[in-house]
Amino acid sequence: MGRKGVLLMNVGTPDEPTVGSVRTYLREFLLDPDVIDIPAPLRHLLVRGIILRTRPRKIAPLYQKIWMEEGSPLRVYSKRVAENLQDLNQDIDVEFAMRYGNPSIRSGLENLKSRGVTDLLLLPMFPHYAQATTESSLKHAHHQLSKMKWEPNLLEMNHFETAEEFIAPLTESIRPHLSEDTHLLFSYHGLPISHVKRIDTSKSHCQTVDDCCTISCEGNSLCYGHHCYKTTMAVVERLGLPSDRWSLSYQSRVGPVKWLEPSTTQMVEALVKKGVKKLAIVAPAFLADGLETLEELDIGIREEFMEHGGTELKVINCLNDDEQWIQGLEQLIAKEFQQAVA
Repeated sequence: MGRKGVLLMNVGTPDEPTVGSVRTYLREFLLDPDVIDIPAPLRHLLVRGIILRTRPRKIAPLYQKIWMEEGSPLRVYSKRVAENLQDLNQDIDVEFAMRYGNPSIRSGLENLKSRGVTDLLLLPMFPHYAQATTESSLKHAHHQLSKMKWEPNLLEMNHFETAEEFIAPLTESIRPHLSEDTHLLFSYHGLPISHVKRIDTSKSHCQTVDDCCTISCEGNSLCYGHHCYKTTMAVVERLGLPSDRWSLSYQSRVGPVKWLEPSTTQMVEALVKKGVKKLAIVAPAFLADGLETLEELDIGIREEFMEHGGTELKVINCLNDDEQWIQGLEQLIAKEFQQAVA
């Protein structure tokens, strides 16, 4: 193999916490057919005619609450990951990019090409596979490579929901925040039921079999819900938590369609009613903190928890640029290149 390069790809973020910038970001994000999978005319009508008229004004103030001096938290932490990874392994060129917004996937690819990279690993920063994240990022990267007429030796990292290199730092990030009377809630990004059902190759498992996400089979090998469950169980086993000390839920719902259940809002209320006073929330679907963790969980869900009668809530930081995680990520990358020449 020649010179190796890695493109880390995250979802994206507005350039500024303003209505105009949020609108630009949401337009690109929500018009992606991998995100809202309805016929194009209906998608444009929904996004341009309804969502973009109202949602940017609601979301911009939320970004303002979490904006860092260096910029958007998601971009700041993603950049730190790339920089720390580069420092750890000077033999591999590292760039980070956003599927929607800046820095773009095209700019990341051009930077790697200009450095003489011949062997390229596309790495979606999503431990759990979903068409709206993993697949969309890879598809867009391939499209840009085609437009650039660049044909490096190409590798792709897919899901890594139970990889030791991910589970070990995740578990250790949680451990200090647990006491004997703390309940641990795994809050994953939500996904419409239609997305997970489409992945079921058997067409007879997803949402048909009881507790379908807890059962491994060929039909759900790429199921987002199943991947989330596998991550949860891997961490729970390492922590030695009994079944009454942890729960799983899904957050960040948008629109009237059916989503994976239960919602984080519903789960928090139910836990308080069961007598939970001390709650720790971890969001393993996010490798870098952003709006969904810093505002939705640490501000919005915190308020709901306290209003329902909870007394102590800890939202555990994403892995961000945690040293053990950076080392784990470097090992995951090394494995991909090693397998390519094996």
